[in-house]
Amino acid sequence: MKNYKSFSDPELITRMKNGDHLAYSEVYDRYFYLLFLFAYKKLRDEDMSKDFVQDLFMKVWEKKASISESGKLSSFLYISIRSKIFDHFARHKVENKYLSFLKNFVANSHEGTDYQTRTEQLSIYIEKEIDALPHKMGLVFKLSRKEYLSNKEIAQKLDVTESNISCHISNAVKILRIKLSVLK
Repeated sequence: MKNYKSFSDPELITRMKNGDHLAYSEVYDRYFYLLFLFAYKKLRDEDMSKDFVQDLFMKVWEKKASISESGKLSSFLYISIRSKIFDHFARHKVENKYLSFLKNFVANSHEGTDYQTRTEQLSIYIEKEIDALPHKMGLVFKLSRKEYLSNKEIAQKLDVTESNISCHISNAVKILRIKLSVLK
């Protein structure tokens, strides 16, 4: 029996490329906790941090053939998790801008019958576009924006990961933003 703990990262990568699950397990054991701590310091959410690191390791196995043996594995993993975190914050920023736009739109509209009519029409249009979203995406968006459930609560309710929920909300916001931009 080989002692995988004594193998260098390049040796483990070579073995992973050949389908060696024990080499992959050693990489996972070697880096999971360090990447989790890194992600947690940025996200301040334990479950989301675990999900991000788990997703990263799934991609490592899926894309093992493209990982360079000559590169530094730890650098590759840290850069990958950092990019995933930056993407998350960018999506979150877009969601907040969208919500801010909707709040400002309603707040800055003029009072009166015309205002009420336009507000009702906009509300009907938004509801129609939300209903036109793919089923699960629409359900997640409604639970988030209408029932005010957190991503964690939605994930538990639907038995999926929080990152999956974030992805659904982000995609819904992108679609709705495009649909609502037609109204400008």
